[in-house]
Formats: sequence, C-alpha cells, structure tokens
Amino acid sequence: MIAVVDYGVGNIRSVERALAQVGADARLSADADELAVADGIVLPGVGAFGPALAKLNERGLGRRIVELARSGKPILGVCLGYQLLFEESTEHGRHEGLGLLPGRVVEVTGSARLPVIGWCRTAQTAASPLWAGIADGSYFYFVHSFTPEASAQAVACSEHSPAAAASNGKVMGTQFHPEKSGPVGLRVYANFVALCA
Repeated sequence: MIAVVDYGVGNIRSVERALAQVGADARLSADADELAVADGIVLPGVGAFGPALAKLNERGLGRRIVELARSGKPILGVCLGYQLLFEESTEHGRHEGLGLLPGRVVEVTGSARLPVIGWCRTAQTAASPLWAGIADGSYFYFVHSFTPEASAQAVACSEHSPAAAASNGKVMGTQFHPEKSGPVGLRVYANFVALCA
C-alpha cells in the first residue's frame, strides 16, 4: 500500500488516481499509524511552504515522516511536498523544513513571469530509480515560483529548477507534477511503486 499524505494541501486526489493507474494500492491518509504500515509514502502539496508545513505539523505528520524516512521507508515528495523535504525555505520569510534533503528552497530566477507554468525539458543529471525507462530530456509539467537550489543530491534539472528532482537514499522528490505529465509522469510513479515493492 502506498500512502498519500492527506494534510489539507494540494491535489491529493489526482496523485491517488495516478498511483492507482500504475497498479498501486493507493490510500489517502492523515493517520500516522497508517503511514507506518505503508510500503511507501507520497507527500504531495500545492501552495506556500510555511502554511503547508504548519498543517503537516498540526497533525504530527511531519515528525512521523522524518522518523519513517530515517528507518528506510521510501518517501516521494511532489512539488510543494518535495520542497518540504529540504532543510529550509525562504518563501515569505525563513521556514525550517523536514531536513531529509540538504539545502534550501529559493525563489525562481531568470523567468519572465512567476509562477513558472507549463512543460519543461528536464535533463537527468544523475542516475535514479525514478528514471527507469524514461528518456533523458523528457518534458514534465511544472507549476512553481520557488525551487530547491542546486544540490549534490539533484538527479535532474530544468531551465528554472537546478534541482528539478533529487534523491537521498530512499527519500526522493520532483519539483514537477508527475500526475500532470502524461505517460512519462505515470512512469515516475510506477518506478517509485516498484522501489517500494
């Protein structure tokens, strides 16, 4: 079972449907005990870093996700959920993140407008289980104004995201939305599910 963390932020139903489409038993959950028995956890999110982190911590889920990640459970963060995995964000002030990925989240630079919305070519910069069967330079769908800085854990980059995806052991994430990225996005989810099996 793959748990999709339901903490009141983001497009959790579309993530759940995408996981089901690739054959996963996906369940929305805000229960720390249910996260503990899941084979893997997807942390989605849309919105601003500070309020999202507050909602996660109100339910005691932030601390639990950190504990489970450190015990070896696979975690996939998506968009804002990916950003929450980092040490800190500068979005509307400084906010401490979950600290599972080193580095900080900063405002996108070099874009004519924010948020960056649309399909972006994504270069694979390091090997990752997420890329199995996915061609380097594939297009993924992004919606973001902030992004993680360049990182040694980055496994992909795009024009406006030096760490469009990152991986630290079984903790990984994507700045893009796999559930909105067609067949290649579904393959990212399928690859994560395979890692959890």
